[in-house]
Amino acid sequence: VQLQASGGGLVQAGGFLRLPCTNSGRPFGSYVLSWFRQAPGKEREYVASIDSISSRTSYADAVKGRFTISKDGAWRAVWLQMNSLKPEDTAVYYCAVDNGMTRPNIFRPQDYAHWGRGTLVTVSS
Repeated sequence: VQLQASGGGLVQAGGFLRLPCTNSGRPFGSYVLSWFRQAPGKEREYVASIDSISSRTSYADAVKGRFTISKDGAWRAVWLQMNSLKPEDTAVYYCAVDNGMTRPNIFRPQDYAHWGRGTLVTVSS
């Protein structure tokens, strides 16, 4: 598994971005793919996740109703659609998957085995 997040950039408050997370390695055999973010000086925090079997989605309260996570049918790419962006959404965004052996606690970064290189999202006020 080789993850790569992209699509970040500078956007004004109220704007939108769509972040893809692609896998250039062997197909996902994971239970969950999630997005996390880390703002300067803060800990990495959970943003959203999608289950590989049920396609059930989950969101942090801070982004619920504004962000949408989705995946393609082949499970080789996952997207994070971010609408109504706020300055507090500014962070480096990372995608991550578990090892496929143990279902993770989706909120805990340490439960994920593979991480993509992050992409910086900056929201100006």
